[in-house]
Amino acid sequence: MCNHTRAGHVKGQKLNKTIMEEEIVIPIVGMSIPIITIIGALLMTVYIRKYINIERMAIIEKGLNPNMFKTEGTISFSLRASLLLIGIGFGFLIGYWLDSAFDMEEVAYFSMLFICGGVGLGLAYIVEEKKQRERENKN
Repeated sequence: MCNHTRAGHVKGQKLNKTIMEEEIVIPIVGMSIPIITIIGALLMTVYIRKYINIERMAIIEKGLNPNMFKTEGTISFSLRASLLLIGIGFGFLIGYWLDSAFDMEEVAYFSMLFICGGVGLGLAYIVEEKKQRERENKN
């Protein structure tokens, strides 16, 4: 039996070529996406800093105080991150319990992660608001 098709190619040769292309293309794309993302984030940061500097220089040239437009940061990153991570931990725990008790599978994990993570961010907001009111009452 002959292994040639009408076009003169060996049977299965096209299949092997696509498998080899996938073996080459997928890792290249998989490695290039994080590299492009990191380069894009760095370039965005550089350009944002550049334009903020240009804006400040224009404010100084007009004789205004550049600190006049500066907003006071009231967000405590460590508090927000810690409560978010605690909420995510509770979300995993409750999701595991729901999965084992009611056989809910992935739905339990994702829903509880978002719900408990949101509760953690809400608690961070409430704590920050309370701290800000205390600062305003002192002044």
